[in-house]
Amino acid sequence: MLHCNGGFFYTGHTDNLKRRIAQHESGEVPGFVRDHLPATLVWSEGFPSRIEALAAERRLKGWSRAKKLALIRGDWAEISRLAKEKAGLRQAQPERGGKTSPVPIA
Repeated sequence: MLHCNGGFFYTGHTDNLKRRIAQHESGEVPGFVRDHLPATLVWSEGFPSRIEALAAERRLKGWSRAKKLALIRGDWAEISRLAKEKAGLRQAQPERGGKTSPVPIA
């Protein structure tokens, strides 16, 4: 997970983290990160397979900003609390569709 200019988080997966970070830093890869440089690596984890890495990427992209910040801090108690809080909200409210945009750091 990268923390990008403007306070945005970018989540992705790669087979070679060092190379991919260098590509992002140089602006070689078109897209979100290049448009929001500089970017700093704030969290990474290794996975046994590309399929598991992609599944983790998709899961993290659905997380709230607060939950991502807790992950970066390694605060598993807060991640659990936020997950339970969200689960409670899902039970209380009907599900709504649509995508959300990244939220800048205040």
